[in-house]
Amino acid sequence: MTRMPTGAKVFLILLGALFPLALIAALTTVQTTRDAGSEARRRLEALAQESSGVLENVLANHVSQMSQALAALEENPQDAPSCMRLVGTFASQSGARFNIAGNRGQVLCGQRLSAPGGAPLAPFEVRASFTDKGLVLRIGGSDGASATAIYPATTLGGLVRPSGFVPEYGAWLIHGKDRLELRKLDWRGALGQSNKVDTSLSVDELALEMATPAAPITWPLILATALVFVMWVAAAAIAWFVVDRLLIRPLRRLRTGVGNYKPGESMDTKRLGSLPAQEIRELSETFRQIIQTVQVHEADLAEGLVRQTRLTREVHHRVKNNLQVIASLINFHARGAKSAEATEAYASIQRRVDALAVVHRHHYAEMEENRGLDLRAVVGELAANIRATAPERAMSMGITLDIEPLLVNQDVAIAVAFLITELVELAMSCNQAAQIRITMKGNDAADRATMRVSSPALVESPALDSMTEGRYGRIIAGLARQLRTKLHHDPLIGAYEADIAITGRP
Repeated sequence: MTRMPTGAKVFLILLGALFPLALIAALTTVQTTRDAGSEARRRLEALAQESSGVLENVLANHVSQMSQALAALEENPQDAPSCMRLVGTFASQSGARFNIAGNRGQVLCGQRLSAPGGAPLAPFEVRASFTDKGLVLRIGGSDGASATAIYPATTLGGLVRPSGFVPEYGAWLIHGKDRLELRKLDWRGALGQSNKVDTSLSVDELALEMATPAAPITWPLILATALVFVMWVAAAAIAWFVVDRLLIRPLRRLRTGVGNYKPGESMDTKRLGSLPAQEIRELSETFRQIIQTVQVHEADLAEGLVRQTRLTREVHHRVKNNLQVIASLINFHARGAKSAEATEAYASIQRRVDALAVVHRHHYAEMEENRGLDLRAVVGELAANIRATAPERAMSMGITLDIEPLLVNQDVAIAVAFLITELVELAMSCNQAAQIRITMKGNDAADRATMRVSSPALVESPALDSMTEGRYGRIIAGLARQLRTKLHHDPLIGAYEADIAITGRP
């Protein structure tokens, strides 16, 4: 929801708020339809009770009279009165026929029928079955005789027809899984549904099923329900339209105007177009006042920045001039030294001053460009100065650089510059023609790099041990502590290695 546009949120909220009204209308429709269906089912149950009662009485009466006539004719095949009574009973049912046959198949009463046979029946057992023509009832005798009655579907359909006003209905006679259609139901009501009722008969598990169409869904009911849902969506859409026109679009124009504002410009609210809401007009005026205040503060900040920049440049020039003066004085005194040891001492001091000057110059460039000091540039210039100030007997000394582009802050740069200077001085003290290799490469950590200074002159030797136990050892250890790292010495290959913190890459 937080990422959705406000218009969509308003529309969904209004849909949810008005949903109970649509739900009430839908429930009312469902309840009305359900009540109509319940009433139709009660009428169907009454019809089924009436029709099944009539059919059950007729079939039960016929079965009783056929059983009596069968017993009488088995005892006396010439018993005409029993046969005549049965003929009179079936004469009232148009289309129904019967037959009483002896144990050898001779007709004792009724007509010869072509009804299908079946398994032998127990004495006075009643068995029902269906054919294409209708219902067949068979009754077994005590001495192999039998009685058979055939009821066409049209005859049975007339028996189950309810009295009085008859709605559209369907009727089926059911025996187990078999069905005999007595009346077809052509119309099934709303959505093709119908109400059904089964009523058991007392003749060989026969049952009468009746069905009527479900309660119809009329056009007025459909139209009323549809209009409720249409009004539900329309009300939410109208409310969203009003909110969009009065609030969302003016706010969007105001946001565009504020987003397109550039420093130094004045915000003209007339360019935003019509703002219908008073609150949005007040908000626009507030933005305009804030922009004026920001412009005043920006002017003050710009003026202060100019003063600060001038002051920083003045300080930088003073420091640079002072370092140059110190370097000049050292060089002046070095030329007047009376011994080679004094000259070498002055050169060593001058190399350290040069290391500080290099870092200061690059630090000022960092301030100008607002980024870290480039170690490759710093160490390259530092190596050039060291070679330039090396004594004449060390002119064969070489410094090889393998440095990746890395950025560091001023504190790290000063410590690295002094540490490299001290290690180079240590190598030169051990071997004037030392070949030195300086490498700096990034490692697995994004904010760390590995500095390595290696030279054959730094291989373990008595001269190296003597110098590291003295001032060189204390200075190197102090610089390592300033870098907040451990300086590792490999005496076999002559290498010093340490991890340093970096701020990034150029």
